[in-house]
Amino acid sequence: MESYFYIPFSQSANQFYIGHTAEPVEERLRKHNSDDQGFTGKVHDWRIVHNETFENKQLGYSRERELKAWKSRKRSEKLIAGSGHRAK
Repeated sequence: MESYFYIPFSQSANQFYIGHTAEPVEERLRKHNSDDQGFTGKVHDWRIVHNETFENKQLGYSRERELKAWKSRKRSEKLIAGSGHRAK
């Protein structure tokens, strides 16, 4: 089953979210922009600025953990810039 690593950005919160999912990324984004509880439910302007596809959920999760371990917004922005997306 395919898995996705994705990074949405909220302009109003000026925040990135780093996640992975086995759902289609568009469906996961819809949930983030709904009144979902948790970190992403507080704002409703999330848009995907980067995504990657993996063969299975474990690989997607590993990629998520890798980027979260960076603890660096600048490194994340560099990754996004290299993929042709813009966060701001």
